[in-house]
Amino acid sequence: MSKRRCVARGVPGGYRIGDNRGHRYWGDFCELCPDELPAELNGPADQARVVELMRKYKKAKR
Repeated sequence: MSKRRCVARGVPGGYRIGDNRGHRYWGDFCELCPDELPAELNGPADQARVVELMRKYKKAKR
């Protein structure tokens, strides 16, 4: 199995999606841990599904 490219990393106050290859953060800040989002980005990466998940986690509050 190959190494994961996108992972959820904890930052003060929440989480951000980290890109292991680019060594930078991807996307917006999330207050809740986005479990489904890194799985989608490491898998099929369907654009519509990624946008839907980003909206879901951006709205979600603790």
